[in-house]
Amino acid sequence: MLQVCLNGSRGPGEPAAVPAVPEALAESAAAAVAAGAEDVHVHPRTPCGSDTLSPRVLAETLTAIRAVVDVPVGVTTGAWAEPDPVRRLARVRAWTVLPDHASVNWHEPGAEALAAALLDRGVAVEAGLWSGTDGPARFLRSSLAPRVLRVLAEVTDPSSARAEDTARALLATLARSPHARPVLLHGENGSAWPVLRLARRLGLDTRIGLEDTLLLPDGTPAATNAQLVSAALAESAAATVSA
Repeated sequence: MLQVCLNGSRGPGEPAAVPAVPEALAESAAAAVAAGAEDVHVHPRTPCGSDTLSPRVLAETLTAIRAVVDVPVGVTTGAWAEPDPVRRLARVRAWTVLPDHASVNWHEPGAEALAAALLDRGVAVEAGLWSGTDGPARFLRSSLAPRVLRVLAEVTDPSSARAEDTARALLATLARSPHARPVLLHGENGSAWPVLRLARRLGLDTRIGLEDTLLLPDGTPAATNAQLVSAALAESAAATVSA
């Protein structure tokens, strides 16, 4: 499965035209799905451009995207969108339109309670396990581990030279879990393309989009999410042949 991550927390100062408002996110999602993406991950934004868990903004964003695609659509619950764990939990419980899945970063305060609340509401959980954090270890001890939709194994090391070693170390840690869950492996910035190629060689799900990288595999700037998805599928084909 190839997921497209439409925008992340990138701001208007980025060189690429990162979509932010619901209409632009919907247009970008439709083009990315037409290019081959099978799942959408989005960060709903306030009118001033900040990530938010606002029920109103989430509803507007999901409604716009679902009007033009027929694949699962998920959102972030990152602590940067609402740093206070109690308020973050209250926001999620107040959602009126529900995503198909939501990512929960297991190293963040309140992650277990947030994941439990999402599951209680029928929202599937992507367990965000970042390299360089205690998230993976905390997840291995979690009673919720068997219930998550997938593990979102995130290589946060931006070094292309260290990317594969960091990814393999993260995967080795996750392999100790008694609860086998599907793994979506991805990197960011300099590690995005090396980790995507590794994921494909290992037969794992992965993702690409303007959240993770603003560059194509040859180092030239990407103009759209659809362009990144097309490049990812080409890289996947090459990785499969060379495996």
